[in-house]
Amino acid sequence: MIRNNRIANIFNGLFLQKIQWMRQSLAEFHSLSNSYFVQKLSANFPMPPANNLPPAIFLMGPTASGKSQIALEIATHFPVEIVSVDSAQVYRFMDVGTAKPNQATLSQIPHHLINIINPDQHYSAAQFRVDALNIMKAITQRNKIPLLVGGTMLYFRALQEGLAELPSADANLRLSIERMAKESGWPAMHKKLAELDQETAARIKSTDSQRIQRALEVCYLTQQPLSELLKNPKTADFPYRAINIALIPKERSQLHERIAIRFEAMLRNGLIDEVEFIRRQFAFLTNESPSMRCVGYRQTCLFLDGELNVSELHDKGVAATRQLAKRQLTWLRNMEMHTRQEFNCLADDASTQVQIFLQQILSEI
Repeated sequence: MIRNNRIANIFNGLFLQKIQWMRQSLAEFHSLSNSYFVQKLSANFPMPPANNLPPAIFLMGPTASGKSQIALEIATHFPVEIVSVDSAQVYRFMDVGTAKPNQATLSQIPHHLINIINPDQHYSAAQFRVDALNIMKAITQRNKIPLLVGGTMLYFRALQEGLAELPSADANLRLSIERMAKESGWPAMHKKLAELDQETAARIKSTDSQRIQRALEVCYLTQQPLSELLKNPKTADFPYRAINIALIPKERSQLHERIAIRFEAMLRNGLIDEVEFIRRQFAFLTNESPSMRCVGYRQTCLFLDGELNVSELHDKGVAATRQLAKRQLTWLRNMEMHTRQEFNCLADDASTQVQIFLQQILSEI
């Protein structure tokens, strides 16, 4: 556990100069210093209770909320290293459709948990928790602050709250479930799941093979419904003081416009070519592989298979991304957090507001 005097060392030397520069530049550029806005902003930021835990910044929000850009601006002014909380950016070669930082950015600002597995491999929330905690420990030992950024809310929750104890995957059982699915189809397997675990089946689409398979696997291995196991108490060792920041759109329609513009840019920047290349490179990859079920990739696979035309690819890709954003916002609303500061991600000065908030919080540590 890191004591207050060790945390205080973060603000020595060059970082103090950066903070001073930030204060001056923010004051000059936005005319915020000593203004009513700053006083009002400060009054609205509740201070988390003081303790001896090192800080960790959590920057959460739906897709197209500007998380990545704000994170880069934070990294310019604060001693942080970025940890990606994105279940799609873990895959190598999936760059365009995941809005992954380019190589120049990755070389300038430390990023973690990006490009760690191939598209034909699997990655879980449990594995993310192990990896993230190890990386956060190393970042803290370097006298820097972990900045966790992304939209995979399950990963955020797993990290802070822990995960229920579930059995590990059983390769033979999974093959048996897959064989049954080939014979009768995943909708039929979904009905079977409903017989064993009605609550879980109600939350899963009848075409969601990955989640149906896992839920059935847990039922068969434990002789208990997954929904009941998830209600068991979770043990979570999270030795950090979480500074939770949520980017929430004030107007959902404006976020939808951003999503459409973003997906159109992905198509222009070579999303179709990217998916085509990945499918050629990995012979065992299918449309049901977790990587190809990611928003944008699933629709592009259907286009390459001749099931969609270009116009349908665009429309379905945008619609799927909007649905993803809706789910992310629902997760954010339902996540249990002791303190959370919300910002309108559509505001022109959203990044400035976030930086002022962080400056205030971190200077008190």
